[in-house]
Amino acid sequence: MAVDTMGLILVVMVTGAGVQDRTAARDLLFALSQRFPTIARVWADGGYQSPIADLARELYGFVVEIVSKLAGQKGFVVQPRRWVVERSFAWLMHRRRLCRDYERKPEHAEGFVLVASIFVMARQISKMES
Repeated sequence: MAVDTMGLILVVMVTGAGVQDRTAARDLLFALSQRFPTIARVWADGGYQSPIADLARELYGFVVEIVSKLAGQKGFVVQPRRWVVERSFAWLMHRRRLCRDYERKPEHAEGFVLVASIFVMARQISKMES
């Protein structure tokens, strides 16, 4: 899932459990570049280091910054920028349908994630207007 700095979904991609995140990241970055060609910077966790970061820079012109654990870190520490995606996942998990895997096809699961994100966005907009 790719989100903006506010945590709103830009691109979502659901794959089978056997697909590595790094492998799926290629397709996700392609979709992100097609839908949002003005994006220049992407933050990712340590699992997306080279060659994904190199690929993103070469093919799409994204600057990929890897958000790694702090030196000597013990236990849980909120990482800058990385928590935005985790918060977005938490918002989506408030939707009962997404708490379990009910869907048989990834496309259906993606659809339900997008529908749930509409509710999240509407809620965020209504907070801004109040």
